[in-house]
Amino acid sequence: MAADKQPHIVAGNWAGLLLPIEADDSIEFAKLAAEIDILIDAGVDGIYSNGTAGEFHNQTEEEFDRIQSLLAERCKASNMSFVIGACQSDPTIMLNRVRRSAELAPTAIQVILPDWWPLTDMEAIDFLNRAADLANGIPLILYNPPHAKRVLAPAELGVVCKAAPQVVGCKLADGDEEWYVQARRHLQGLALFVPGHHLATGIRKGVAAGSFSNVACLSPRGAQRWTRSMRSDIDAALDLERRICKFMDEYIVPFRQSLGYSNAALDKLLCAIGQWGPVGTRLRFPYRWIDEGEVQRLRGLARDTIGELF
Repeated sequence: MAADKQPHIVAGNWAGLLLPIEADDSIEFAKLAAEIDILIDAGVDGIYSNGTAGEFHNQTEEEFDRIQSLLAERCKASNMSFVIGACQSDPTIMLNRVRRSAELAPTAIQVILPDWWPLTDMEAIDFLNRAADLANGIPLILYNPPHAKRVLAPAELGVVCKAAPQVVGCKLADGDEEWYVQARRHLQGLALFVPGHHLATGIRKGVAAGSFSNVACLSPRGAQRWTRSMRSDIDAALDLERRICKFMDEYIVPFRQSLGYSNAALDKLLCAIGQWGPVGTRLRFPYRWIDEGEVQRLRGLARDTIGELF
């Protein structure tokens, strides 16, 4: 990778903003402000907006600007690192979001690859370099989740990011042992953010810089304690990871695999189980959310299985 990569500008346990949605489909900004304050008080390594769970795909541009301004104002007042997600499937809208986000001076700006038609490598490089120009020196994080139209393998990701040196990190799904071998071979110098419930494995294998974390959806404070424990007792952290994965696989993932709920619905369910902020499980129309009636049952199971997070 290029020598000017800066893999630790963003690292550790990052908590994502979840939009409090009212019955009339409006965003409740007073609750969003309270959520930001709770995350700051939890001492997470940083806060990021407009990931999938932040429903970036279902906002007006006026709402986008208001969310980012609120996040920037509160984080700057508390010296909290923050990443703005400028993601949008339309490249023109996304580039305009990048330009406006840069004016708020975040730690980094997260983008996706334009998503209606998959990009070639050269198109991806062109897009990322255009985004870098508009970011005005702010580093970029590429968000390349499993549901992207094109999921880049480590070798492909290495080629694209080497040709777009302002991309300093990537949020992505990890894989099997061979995936980690390929990541070490092709992605040196790039800060990789693996799924939150796999963070201890990513740290042990010397690949992960951190996570934009679904575990922080469940418990921001608990996820932060767990992340810190990886420096001093990786075996205990891996034991907790096994139990987190067991809880997710048995009680959370079936809502997506069997019932068709979105990842955003799952993350809001985790927040309701953790009972730490004024978010609720409701998603914005037309997306369906998981009934609050499931929460109490799952809350007890979570505390029985992974109680130290709470």
